[in-house]
Amino acid sequence: MRGYDIIDEAFIGTSPDLVWQALVAELGGAAGFWVPFNTFSATGPADQVGTEVKWTVHPKGVDKGGPKLRFTSRTTFVDPGRKLAAEYFEGVFRGTVTFTVEPVNGGLATRISMHFKATPQGAAKILGKVADVGGKHSQAAQLAFANLGAKLGGRHTANGVAR
Repeated sequence: MRGYDIIDEAFIGTSPDLVWQALVAELGGAAGFWVPFNTFSATGPADQVGTEVKWTVHPKGVDKGGPKLRFTSRTTFVDPGRKLAAEYFEGVFRGTVTFTVEPVNGGLATRISMHFKATPQGAAKILGKVADVGGKHSQAAQLAFANLGAKLGGRHTANGVAR
């Protein structure tokens, strides 16, 4: 079965520093903006090379029943405030994820992107035969970015459309 190579991005009307801090906190388990579809727990700061992050995808939402897709990543590269890369090495995905945070509009706004490049294993592979896992991934990422924009008090745009 083929894998996924998906880039989701959004523009958030606040500083890159605030976006970075919120992203690292979320990957560490803060449950601030990725809920209801993803939750995280980490062995240390997510922006430290070697930290392991346990991801749980709740396709129907947290506490709504249905399957839970679990996988673990290990942080492999950090450019503080700008880029965090990790490798999926255990669970229902194998591959990589890269988050990039870039200033736009003179640093008054931020472009955040998530590059998800992974091959499904086990339950995710089976689910991919009956559901659009890639589409659901993008929906969850865009909802998370919209939640992040709302949390930080900034305007959010995806694909050039204000949300």
